[in-house]
Amino acid sequence: MSNNHIQPIFILPEGSQRSQGKNAQKINIMAAKMVAETVRTTLGPKGMDKMLVDSLGDVTITNDGVTILEEMSIEHPSAKMIIEIAKTQEDEVGDGTTTAVVLAGEFLKSAEGLLDQNIHPTVIARGYRRATSKAIELLEEITKPVTAKDKDLLINIATTAMTGKGAEAAREDLAEIAVNSILKVNEDKLDTDNIKIEKKVGGGVEDSELVEGIILDKERVHKGMPPSVKDAQIALINTPIEIRSTEMDAKIQITDPNQMQSFIDQEEKMLRDMVNQIEKSGANVVFCQKGIDDMAQHFLAKKKIFAVRRVKKSDMENLARATGGTVVSNLEDLTEADLGKAGIVEEVKTGDEEMIYVRGCNNPKSVTILIRGGTEHYVDEIKRAMEDAIGDLAAALRIGKVVPGAGATEIEIAGKLSKFAETLSGKEQLAVKAYAHSLEIIPKTLAENAGIDPIDMLTELKAAHEKGEKGAGLDVYEARVVDSWKMGVVEPLKVKTQALTSASEVAVMILRIDDIIKAEGMKQQAPGPDASMY
Repeated sequence: MSNNHIQPIFILPEGSQRSQGKNAQKINIMAAKMVAETVRTTLGPKGMDKMLVDSLGDVTITNDGVTILEEMSIEHPSAKMIIEIAKTQEDEVGDGTTTAVVLAGEFLKSAEGLLDQNIHPTVIARGYRRATSKAIELLEEITKPVTAKDKDLLINIATTAMTGKGAEAAREDLAEIAVNSILKVNEDKLDTDNIKIEKKVGGGVEDSELVEGIILDKERVHKGMPPSVKDAQIALINTPIEIRSTEMDAKIQITDPNQMQSFIDQEEKMLRDMVNQIEKSGANVVFCQKGIDDMAQHFLAKKKIFAVRRVKKSDMENLARATGGTVVSNLEDLTEADLGKAGIVEEVKTGDEEMIYVRGCNNPKSVTILIRGGTEHYVDEIKRAMEDAIGDLAAALRIGKVVPGAGATEIEIAGKLSKFAETLSGKEQLAVKAYAHSLEIIPKTLAENAGIDPIDMLTELKAAHEKGEKGAGLDVYEARVVDSWKMGVVEPLKVKTQALTSASEVAVMILRIDDIIKAEGMKQQAPGPDASMY
């Protein structure tokens, strides 16, 4: 029987689309490069902003890489992989998301040239991994130590993180606030969750302040209560100050009006007992995570006890750390030992709304930064800049090492990696050289975003580093090469190592994909997150 008439075998549903080999690689690389190009113009002090408009018409204006990528509705699976490294960078360090994404895009762009030379993706991947390992090793050689005592250096780190984030006018003041806040919680394992950032539209950015305590976007529950309490003894209560309903359906039958009055009197007595229990503990301020009955509010006001209800769990935890109090779940267990202490608790009109300030805490382990600004969009961007600064400071103090910014680190590592590549043999050498060349995208982008000729600047930077000036970076304001250390442009080592590692890993993962299968026919059979990838 002739083999010419063998029935073809279909292993994929009808309507499936498939890209294989170089075509698949080029599609993935193109998607990743497009994501990188989207955020590339936001890099550096002269980076531009993006306006993002969602389906409801809400507007976000920012140059924060991870915010831009999260707000964009990206469908391509390879592009989503690039977004993942931005999220990882944000979670691990809190800054450097744009750098990580731009590097990933450039690594893939350089790999594309190697693929065109018929170099196998596995060889490129091996070279990239080796280059990353060597780059992290070389980074250690250009670091400087930093501790909590180096306040000037910490302020430089915070200022560098905020530069280009819309906070230019008051970045020195904001950097001081960020450093003071991180030093306050430094003893508590540098948990940035202990630094609460509140924002309020109104005033100017220079009105932003650090409160050694907690600010709550709340108001006292009863206007009969004092607007402020000095030498506050604070009860933190995680139980409702109201009559509990029964856990099962219950029906109360009243046949006599006197019974009704007795029932009301009993409820009132129970609420009065709760308030008496609070007063007995010595508390003159109450923060309740649950509700407070109207009658209980009246009794608290009569006793001049300041009370706030419906406080978030995270805020209750911050209050406990700031005041030294204990959150109590049973009023009967409340004693003087459970109370937190503060110099003053007051209700302050901020903008057009009331806010509760808990100040003057003794050695608080949780603090609050209040961000002010003229518009909601501006305040949001300043908050993002402050989060970046605090993330950088925490990363710097955890590792205890910093590196020069302004493109100095990338140029230094690129030069040394190129020399390292010459010690290798075979096609792996080309991959390491491509990796080294890709690192130059950071200073090149800084120059382009500032309207400076990138070729001239790269040439000058390379010449300075050849002379042994390891801290030589780009001053985008004066269009010249300067010593980044002296200029105070410094970044945590962790920002660079995480960006290099994440960018390299995602580039290698995308390079190793040689087949893309889009199965349209599977939509009806198994709808799920992978049914439609594009």
